[in-house]
Amino acid sequence: MQSFDTAAPPANTPPDPPVRAIDYLARLPLDEEQRRTLACETADLGPEQGFEHIHRVLANRGDTPAADGLCSVQPRLRRHWAQRHQRGDAGLELALQEDVHGHSRLVTMPPLARASMTPVPWNTNVLGRWVKALRTRWFGQRGRLASRHPDSKDQPDQPEREVHWLAASRLRRLFLVSLVLGQTWLASYFMTAILPYHGNHWLEMIILAIYAVLFAWVGTGFWTALMGFWVLVRGRDRFSISATAAPDLLIPVGARTGILVPICNEDVGRVFAGIRATYDSLARTGSLDRFAFFILSDSSEADTRVAELEAWLQLCREVNGFGHIFYRRRTNRIRRKSGNVADWCRRWGSLYRYMIVLDADSVMSGACLKRLVQLMEANPKAGIIQTAPRAAGRETLYARIQQMATRVYGPLFTAGLHYWQLGESHYWGHNAILRVAPFMRHCALGKISGSGPLAGEILSHDFVEAALMRAKGWSVWIAYDLPGSFEEMPPSLLDELKRDRRWCQGNLQNFQLFTAQGLHPAHRAVFMTGVMAYLSAPLWFLFLVLSTALLAINVLAEPVYFHEPNQLFPLWPQWHPEWAIRLFGATATLLFLPKLLAALLLLIRPAELRGFGGPLRMLVSVFLETAFSALLAPIRMLFHTKFVAGALLGWKLVWKSPPRGDTETGWGEALSKHGGGTAVGVVWAAGVYWLQPDFLWWLAPVVGSLMLAIPLSVWSSRVSLGRRFRQARLFLIPEESMPPRELRWLWTAVKKQKPLPGFREAVVDPVVHALVSAHGIPRPRRPQALIEQRQQLLDRALHEGPASLSEASRNIVLGDPLLLSQLHRRVWTANAAHPDWRAPCGPA
Repeated sequence: MQSFDTAAPPANTPPDPPVRAIDYLARLPLDEEQRRTLACETADLGPEQGFEHIHRVLANRGDTPAADGLCSVQPRLRRHWAQRHQRGDAGLELALQEDVHGHSRLVTMPPLARASMTPVPWNTNVLGRWVKALRTRWFGQRGRLASRHPDSKDQPDQPEREVHWLAASRLRRLFLVSLVLGQTWLASYFMTAILPYHGNHWLEMIILAIYAVLFAWVGTGFWTALMGFWVLVRGRDRFSISATAAPDLLIPVGARTGILVPICNEDVGRVFAGIRATYDSLARTGSLDRFAFFILSDSSEADTRVAELEAWLQLCREVNGFGHIFYRRRTNRIRRKSGNVADWCRRWGSLYRYMIVLDADSVMSGACLKRLVQLMEANPKAGIIQTAPRAAGRETLYARIQQMATRVYGPLFTAGLHYWQLGESHYWGHNAILRVAPFMRHCALGKISGSGPLAGEILSHDFVEAALMRAKGWSVWIAYDLPGSFEEMPPSLLDELKRDRRWCQGNLQNFQLFTAQGLHPAHRAVFMTGVMAYLSAPLWFLFLVLSTALLAINVLAEPVYFHEPNQLFPLWPQWHPEWAIRLFGATATLLFLPKLLAALLLLIRPAELRGFGGPLRMLVSVFLETAFSALLAPIRMLFHTKFVAGALLGWKLVWKSPPRGDTETGWGEALSKHGGGTAVGVVWAAGVYWLQPDFLWWLAPVVGSLMLAIPLSVWSSRVSLGRRFRQARLFLIPEESMPPRELRWLWTAVKKQKPLPGFREAVVDPVVHALVSAHGIPRPRRPQALIEQRQQLLDRALHEGPASLSEASRNIVLGDPLLLSQLHRRVWTANAAHPDWRAPCGPA
C-alpha cells in the first residue's frame, strides 16, 4: 500500500511520517470489506487520484470529478450515523437535503416566515412633549400625542386600568412609600441628633442627604422581604398569576411555543446537556408537539462552532429531535443576546404564539414549561410571565454559599416584589415566557441617541422590554411560586464582579430612558431601582469618606460655635454614642431581620427543612452566610464604585459570556484585582487610627474586609472547601440533597460527556469535515482578488499548521466549504503539510 504522496523529502531533513491511504480509509465510516476494496483500488494510484477515487466511489458518481470530496458529504454522514447508532437514517432525511445547485446541505432551521420588527427612536424630551401637548390643547390640533409605537392593533381587549388588580397595586405601593418615607424621616431625625453640629455644618448636610437616600433604599428592601414573608406564611396571594389556570388546561394546537437558547462561546457540553434534560422532561409531559427548541449561536471561536454543530446533530439523533430542535449560528452578530432574539423573531417569530427564553446555564422542567403556556392561555392580557429560577450545580465554596442564600432568602424577596408590583413586575431576560406578537410590535430596541459613554446599543435589554410591553397595556408578572426553573451561580467573587460590571453599565444606561414617552410609572421605578442597585455603592463609599473627613475636621480644626450671622448663642459640638448605637442597631435590623424571617419560615415547614440539612445545620449555615456577606459587602462596595465611575467615564467594557464551570481564583489574579482595595483599607485604617483610635472600631468592619479581600477571594473559590462543607451538610440546599429529575439528568450527562471535535478535526477528520461542509454554502463565483487571498490563506495554513491561524482566519475557512475541502484534501495528499495536521485527532 503506497503513500498518498510519494515525493521524497530533502536529504538533509528527517522525513515526515508517511500519510498512507489506509490512514484516511480508517477514518471513513466503512465496513471492513469496503475498506479493503478501496485500499486495493487505490494502491497503484497517485495521491490526488487516490483521494478523488475514494470520494467518487462513496458518492456513487462514476466518472464525475470529486477532487475536493464535496460530492461525498452526504454519504459520509449517513454511513457514520448508521454505524454509530445501529439504526436507519430516517431522521436525517429532514436535515440532509440537496439545494437547487445539487449541493448537500445540512438544514438546521425551519423555512423562513419573515415578519417586521422595527424600532422607533426614543423620545426622552419631556419639555418638548409638554410644549406639543399645550399646543394641541390651545390650537385644537387633531389627534392625540403619539405613543412610542403608533401601531396599537394588538392592544388587549380592555384597558388594563379596568383590571381588578390595578386598584390593589396602587394601594399597596402607596402603603410601601408611606412606610419607607416615614422610617427614613425618623432615622434622619436621629442621625441629626447624633452629628456633632446637628446638621448645621455644610459637611453634615451632605452626610444627612446621602444617609437619607441610603436608608430609604435599605428600607425598601426590608419591607419587600417583610411582605414576602407575609405572603408565604399565608400560603397565597389572591392576585397570584400561578392560580389563574387549572392544571389540566389543554394547550390548543395553535399555541406553539419556541424555546430559545441564545449562546456565545459557551461550554458546549454543558449547554447541550441542559437542553437535553429540558427536552426529555418536556417529552414526559406529552406536550412536546407544542414546543420547538432553537439554539441561537453567536459563537466566534472556531473550535466552539464545530463542537456546537456536532453536539446539535448528536442530540437530534439521540432523541429523534429533527424538526423539534434547531440550530443557527448568526454571521452578523449585532446587539448581542437581544439582537439574537430579535433576529429569530423577524425570521420565525410569526410561526409561534409564545417564546420562552433560556440562558446557556438554564434548565427547566417540562411541567414548568407547560404550566407557563397554560398561564398565558388563561391570561390573554399577560405579555410576560417571569419565573423565579433556583440556583444549583456549583461546587466552589463561594457558589455554594450564594446558592444557599438565594434558596433561603430569595423566595421572600420575589414574593415581596410580586406583592408590590403585581402585573407590572420585573423581567430578568431568561427563564420566562413572552407573547411573541406584542413583543415583535413594541419591543424592538432602538439605539440611545448621543455620543456619551452610555449612548448606543442597549446592553441590559430585559428591563426595557418589560417596560415597553407594559406601556402598551400588556401585563408583566412574576410567578414567584412556580417550581421547576433552575440556573447556575458564578463560581467565584471575581466572576460575579465581572458580571456585575456588565449589569452596572446596562442599568446606568437604561436610566436615560426614565423620561421616555409612554412608559408606565411602575417601570420608571424599576429603572430607578436598577440604578440604585449599583449607585448605592458609591453613595455608601462617599458616606464613609465624608464621615472620616468630618472626624478629621473635628479633631484637627478649631471648633466653630457660631455658624450664622448675628447668632446669639453658641452651638456646642455634642456626641451621643448611645444614640449612634441605637441607630446602628436599627439599620442592622433592617439588613438582617429578613434573613431571620427566612430561617423562621423554614423552621415552620419541617418537610422543606430536611433539604437544608435539618434545623441546626440550616441555622449554622445562615449565621455563617451572614458573616461572609458582611465581609464581602465592603469589597463589593469598592468594586461597584469603580464600575459606576468607569461607566460614566467611558472605560472600555468587554462583554464576554460568564464561566460555566467551577473556575478557581489564583493568588496572582486575586492580587491584581484586590491589591488596590487592600492598599486603600490599610491607608484608611492607619489614617483613622492616627486621628482618633476609638473611631477605628466603628470603621473596622469596612477596612478589615478590604484588607482580607485577597485571601477571601482565593479561598472562597476553592472547590475542595465547598465539598468539605457539603460533607458537613452545611450550605446545603434541597436541589443538592434531593435533586429533581432534570438536574440529575444534567449532572450525569456532564460527567459522561466526551470531547467534542474542533477546528483541526473539521479540517482533518472526514466525518467532521463532511458535517461542517454540509452546514455551509459553496460559493464558486467570487472576485478574483478574494480567491487569491483565500489561496494564500490556504497555503499558510497548510505549511505553518493550525496554530498559525487567527480566529478570524479559522472562521473564514469554516465558512467556505470549498476552501475547507481544498485544505482537507491537501492535508491528506501533500507531503509538505505541517506535522500538526497529522497529529492524532480525537474521535468524531
